[in-house]
Amino acid sequence: MDAKDILGLPKNSISSAPQEKRPRPPKESQRKPDGVSREVYALTGGMAPPLMPAIDVSLLKRKQQQAEEKVTWQWLPFTSSARADNLQLYHWVRVVNGVPPSGDYSFAKFNKSVDILKYTDEEYEKFLTDPTWTKEETDQLFDLCERFDLRFIVIADRFPHMRSVEELKTRYYAVSRALLISRARSPGDVSGHPLVKEPYIAAIEVERKRALGSLLSQTKQLEHRDAEIIAEAKRIAESWLNNKVNALAESGTPGVLPAPGAAATAPIGAADGASTPSSLRMLGVYLRTNVLDQMVQAANSSAGLRTIKRVDQTLQDLGVNIKPKVPTKSVCAEHLELRKEILTLLGLQKQLQYKESEVSGNRDSHAEIPSTPKRSHRADQDKAFVPESAGFGGERPGKRDNRRKVAGRFAEAPPSPPQSKRPRKLKISDG
Repeated sequence: MDAKDILGLPKNSISSAPQEKRPRPPKESQRKPDGVSREVYALTGGMAPPLMPAIDVSLLKRKQQQAEEKVTWQWLPFTSSARADNLQLYHWVRVVNGVPPSGDYSFAKFNKSVDILKYTDEEYEKFLTDPTWTKEETDQLFDLCERFDLRFIVIADRFPHMRSVEELKTRYYAVSRALLISRARSPGDVSGHPLVKEPYIAAIEVERKRALGSLLSQTKQLEHRDAEIIAEAKRIAESWLNNKVNALAESGTPGVLPAPGAAATAPIGAADGASTPSSLRMLGVYLRTNVLDQMVQAANSSAGLRTIKRVDQTLQDLGVNIKPKVPTKSVCAEHLELRKEILTLLGLQKQLQYKESEVSGNRDSHAEIPSTPKRSHRADQDKAFVPESAGFGGERPGKRDNRRKVAGRFAEAPPSPPQSKRPRKLKISDG
């Protein structure tokens, strides 16, 4: 029993009739072109791409033919140029196609040695004798220096006699310096050599080590105490400078006030720079470049921003640096003097332009006075009467032209001269 029995439908319905199968149109078999992957061909449907390929399609799948290399590892002997005894050792080497690598040992280039000066017996007797050192000790010292590449800690440990590191360094550098000077043609040839230019001083080395040892042996409490002392010193210096600034501001003394927080590098500058101010002497250490900046600000205090820019432009035109490269005392003084002269020159040029404009204005006003003749009021009254009927254009009498008079071609015409006065008739009483 199924749904058809429940609904009372016949078993042989129309829907169950066999349907005729329509034949499908045969698909045109298309072969996938070479060089195109299956995914790309499925996405494009076999259609040609919209753009022309930049390279040949046949090259997309071509693999480069690499030469087959046969690599093996072999246990081979080697020698190093870093050794003078030609010791032969063995190590594993990568061999390609049965050809072992040739050449020096690859790590021999890292063998660096110090060039140690050698001396003869004659040079030692002539230049290198020292009452505290014998020739045997000096020979042993130079042999150990060459062997351990000037590692004086190791040399002091291997030295057969009781000598400190500073004594070994002093003897080695003194002998090397004497050899350089004796072998040079003139002292000027080796004056730039580091051993000659900066000789070794044992006292400075001892002091450096002592200071370094005391610094490294400090405890946390000492470090905090030193930091507090430095902060307190900085605060005292800032307060002193602030008091100095307030005193200068109240007294009205001209000068550049130092910026807050620049206690050690911003002293109060003087205008001339001939003598050091008392404030600078109290500070002790200061930078001359900061003093120069403040002196320049003091010199430009009365000038505007445009004038300062013109001064800088003038310095560039003259080929002078805005800030001296070597700010010595004489250079700073000359630089300030040049800035003052440029300011004076710009001021004179401004006054000259003002005077020239004033003179040209006066000249133009004097030239305009004779070109405008005066018209007497009485002459205007004595003009001949013209009736309204004598108007131009045949206009009717009695009508006035209410239009405003516009300056036309008659405006440029010179005014008519005043008419001569008619003689008055004599009365009988006058005769």
